[in-house]
Amino acid sequence: VSKTQISFYNRHMFAMASGPWRRKKDWPRQFMLVSFGLAHRLDSPRVAMASEPYPHRWTHHVLVDRKEQIDAELLAWIDEAYRFSNQKRRKEKI
Repeated sequence: VSKTQISFYNRHMFAMASGPWRRKKDWPRQFMLVSFGLAHRLDSPRVAMASEPYPHRWTHHVLVDRKEQIDAELLAWIDEAYRFSNQKRRKEKI
């Protein structure tokens, strides 16, 4: 937990939740930004932004402004990010 976000780790950070300390003009006034890393880019209208900081490592940002948006789909993406992070760890040990 830091001043601007809550980070979730196994050995590596795989997800973050942060408040609206930086927001774009067309985003809701109140929201939580849920961010996570995957090996591929998600093609979903729920993804507000995505970037590839390293080859085959995509960071996705999803805006959550209603509790109903913390649903099975979002939790599945976070679970996938957790598993992706674990794979990264195994590859580094080889």
